Amino acid sequence: MTSVRASLVDVYVLRMMGASLECLALRRAVSGRCPGSWESVHGHIEPGEQPAAAAARELQEETGLMPLRLYNLSRVELFYQHRTDEVALVPVFAAFVDPNAGVRLGPEHDGFEWLTPAAARLRFAWPREGRALDDIETLLGSGTGGSVEDVLRVC
Repeated sequence: MTSVRASLVDVYVLRMMGASLECLALRRAVSGRCPGSWESVHGHIEPGEQPAAAAARELQEETGLMPLRLYNLSRVELFYQHRTDEVALVPVFAAFVDPNAGVRLGPEHDGFEWLTPAAARLRFAWPREGRALDDIETLLGSGTGGSVEDVLRVC
């Protein structure tokens, strides 16, 4: 029987450059899945791990960055993994990082670019990433959660 569980997280890495919002796009290395495609940070939730903790861990593992602020985007994507017959629930997070911090890629990626949300929408391989960027611009485009900061901010 097909299982349904929260097993993955998506993390959108953001920085404010003056008044402009930028999003980090990562290029998949040729030796892994989806070689050459561009994406946000994605990763598995470890056994016993909460999704927000997985988001912070995956951010650090894939980019070397630490979140200044981590937000729950109040959305959960679905992804059917046919090899394991699982419907993965994918909580979505946004992490603001120090605009001067250097990116250190892990082995899954071989390139990165900081892009405007509009450019990232065109670059990202998965349509769900564009939908999340719409929410990011609406909810966090000013650099904070505004009137919903208290509900969305994880840390």
